[in-house]
Amino acid sequence: MNQAFVPLKEKHRHFLPKDFKLTDWEALLPYFEELKTRDINSKEKLEQWLSDVSELEAVVSEDACWRQIKMTCDTTNKEFEEAFTYFCMEIEPKMKPYNFELNKKLLASPFTKELDSSLFFPYLRSVDNAAKLYRDENVPLQADANLLAQQYGIISGAMSVEVDGKEYTLQQAAKLLQSPDRSLREAVYNKVATRRMEDKDKLNELFDKLLAIRQKIAVNAGFENYRDYKFRELGRFDYTVADCFEFHQAVREHILPLQAMLIKHRQQRLGLDVMRPWDGDAEPAGTTPLHPFKDGAELSQKAVEVFNSLSPYFSGCLETMQQMHRLDLDSRKGKAPGGYNCPLAETGVPFIFMNAAGTMGDVITMMHEGGHAVHSFLSDPLPLSAFKEYPMEIAELASMSMELFSMEHWDVFFKDEKELKRAKLEEMERVISVLPWIATIDKYQHWIYSHPGHTVKEREENWMAILTEFSTGITDWSGFEEYRTNFWQKQLHLFEVPFYYIEYGIAQLGAMAMWRQYRQNKEQALGNYMKALSLGYTKTLKELYSTAGIKFDFSPAYIKELADFVTPVLKEMGVE
Repeated sequence: MNQAFVPLKEKHRHFLPKDFKLTDWEALLPYFEELKTRDINSKEKLEQWLSDVSELEAVVSEDACWRQIKMTCDTTNKEFEEAFTYFCMEIEPKMKPYNFELNKKLLASPFTKELDSSLFFPYLRSVDNAAKLYRDENVPLQADANLLAQQYGIISGAMSVEVDGKEYTLQQAAKLLQSPDRSLREAVYNKVATRRMEDKDKLNELFDKLLAIRQKIAVNAGFENYRDYKFRELGRFDYTVADCFEFHQAVREHILPLQAMLIKHRQQRLGLDVMRPWDGDAEPAGTTPLHPFKDGAELSQKAVEVFNSLSPYFSGCLETMQQMHRLDLDSRKGKAPGGYNCPLAETGVPFIFMNAAGTMGDVITMMHEGGHAVHSFLSDPLPLSAFKEYPMEIAELASMSMELFSMEHWDVFFKDEKELKRAKLEEMERVISVLPWIATIDKYQHWIYSHPGHTVKEREENWMAILTEFSTGITDWSGFEEYRTNFWQKQLHLFEVPFYYIEYGIAQLGAMAMWRQYRQNKEQALGNYMKALSLGYTKTLKELYSTAGIKFDFSPAYIKELADFVTPVLKEMGVE
């Protein structure tokens, strides 16, 4: 795929002043008022109005994103936290009633029917959905929930352990679990578990507060529970609650056996009679952990090389981000956990945040977030900001497919053939093992939000029942029963982005299908990939997947088909 990278066109403001900076609501208010009251008497006037709304959205969105980026890069900086809090409490809630009025204005305009339906259908459908869900009384509640959810990152970001006199973040400590020294792994695992359990009650208390607010939001909007409300709010037009349960069943039947194969393969390599929790990422004695890079600078440079092997367009995206200092890759104390690609709507060049500590997992994260970044670049030329607000089922297809495409070029990180084979196997372990975990988290969320008012004890009991359903039973967890009962607290999505998780599962299946297509015809697969991502959200999910050359399908029959494709690939890697 030799498509050259074309730098993004610089955007010029036409509605807001060039030097406008978002300081407070009063500075923003006149622009919302003008849009709200403007007379629209032709299709052309409507299109100009939409362009001006889009510009305002882009400016506000980019400002809000920078506030969050700065805060997650340094959770100890009170100024950053206050700036983010100010936006959440003093600006965003005041925008929501105006956004509702603008949505109503668009839907009521007789010229809306004249807009190109082949381009506008998903957007207008989303606007209609948002208008129907909007309630004035939910605005302050949503602000409270957003603010409260940020406490999770602050609590987690403060967690660290000491090993041999040195302090490690939990992300850095995870690297030690790859050590061939089993006693070290056990000691580290115990320290991490003990540290997490120190904040168990604090996180339960935080979660209970979030649940209460979320249930109230749902009831205000006319729903019995937050699950049904959130399904609508997330715009899940292409699948249902019943489809999610079908996905759970299919993963249990067709993916869990593959995960069991992989765990047993590692157990054999380690020569262990019993697998313990600290053995899941380990290598046999005499095998050093994979060390693909030493720091974030080397990671980003090698990522550019890998992307260039796939397409000069992909590497051009990362090089532009390097030049604009839109990468913060190294793990450090005080930095929020996790990793993300944050699209920046006005400039178009996104920001990648992660907690790299030199592990193979970091390489995968970089490939993953790099896929999101490519999606941001490809969709940037679309005329409206709203067209780039694509759902996660296609966003995660972009990132997960990039992981699997890039595997062919990981020799950039691993010159030794045996290490390269280990790295690829580690990726396959992640691809397979994440699906049962996704099914676990998703099924748990269905239970949580369809049982409002449940107790912590009921939550623990149901978590364990669901976790057991999607476990292979191979690992011996004795001595860690309480820790395992609170395992769900590691999943930041439960706190920060509720009900958002099955999207990863749907997209992971899509990525496996993209990889199958790639192994058959690389040029065609990469061409379809870029074509689909460049559409943003101007087509339905089913149409986007079809453009990518795959099916939007997670039925048991289709999941079995993909599992059957992966099985011989695992055997090629020596897994029986």
